Amino acid sequence: MAPPTGTFHLDVEAISGICGSISIACWVVVFSPQIIQQFQQGNADGLSILFVIIWLLGDVFNILGAVLQGVLPTMIILAVYYTIADIVLLCQCFYYRGFTWRDEPAPPAKPAPSAIGEPDELTSLLAYAEHGHRERRGSNWSGLSPAVPHLPDTTVKQAPPTALESTAWNTTVVVMVCVAGVIGWFLGEKATGGKEAPSDGAGDTLEFNVWGQIFGYLCAVAYIASRMPQLILNWRRKTTEGLSMLFFLFACLGNVTYVMSIFAYDPKCPGGTCKSGEARRIYGRYILVNLSWLAGSLVTLLMDLGVFVQYFIYKTEEEEQEQVYHHAEPRRSHEHPDDEHWDSRPLLQRDDSGNL
Repeated sequence: MAPPTGTFHLDVEAISGICGSISIACWVVVFSPQIIQQFQQGNADGLSILFVIIWLLGDVFNILGAVLQGVLPTMIILAVYYTIADIVLLCQCFYYRGFTWRDEPAPPAKPAPSAIGEPDELTSLLAYAEHGHRERRGSNWSGLSPAVPHLPDTTVKQAPPTALESTAWNTTVVVMVCVAGVIGWFLGEKATGGKEAPSDGAGDTLEFNVWGQIFGYLCAVAYIASRMPQLILNWRRKTTEGLSMLFFLFACLGNVTYVMSIFAYDPKCPGGTCKSGEARRIYGRYILVNLSWLAGSLVTLLMDLGVFVQYFIYKTEEEEQEQVYHHAEPRRSHEHPDDEHWDSRPLLQRDDSGNL
């Protein structure tokens, strides 16, 4: 039953439009957190070069498939934007790491020998705690936080934002992006007066294009394959340091809302009246036309969740190591209170009076 004229009705088509608009908003800003974080830290060691290159290849296939399949012009424009953003991110990686196609895990930071002195049973552990572990950057969720300077400051040591501050700031950013997507959909509906696009229904968007489908599946394969080098690099480095988790969070949110927008499709039958089973047939054909993009989004979503799993695993290991360092440091001060004046001579050659 159609709603009365002039009233707002959140039907399946509206849900599909809102989800699609939020997905677009997420993909517009998805690259910004990683670009900003790499500019902050002055390196791109945490990001896999192969990840960016294969993702760029997938975006090129996405453009070809979208044009040949005849999807909405907005999606074609976004595909071109993704390609440009990929090139910017790749150029940034080449600038910081040199022109290379290989992912080399960065070696752990070694403390300066002059600051450590002669090694013994305790100094190697304490030196790493003092010079290596304390130099580690803060939460990887703070890439867009105003509490983190955008330029490295070598004179002033600023404490990283707390977990509560990072959570509050990142939640605000995500909510703002989602609200921007909803506002974009509302303004679009207001501009068109709620009229349906001419391509809805059993139009050309449900017609298969062989080359469009081929490039669509190549795009899906490239998107899925691009995550493997990043997961492998994280495993080799045993950390996700250098990666912005907002980068992957927006990618996950963009894929989720994109999949929801596809599944929320409202089939329209020619003439406005559907025969028995006709709406189901149109819906099934629509899913088949978009199956490559749907499969690519779902599988990459699962693999991006794998990055979050790695983040929490390695974060827990780092916190456990930090507790070991904190317990080891005071023990040394109790065992050797005068360590800097330690007499290395045999016990029988020492003078208990303190005279040499």
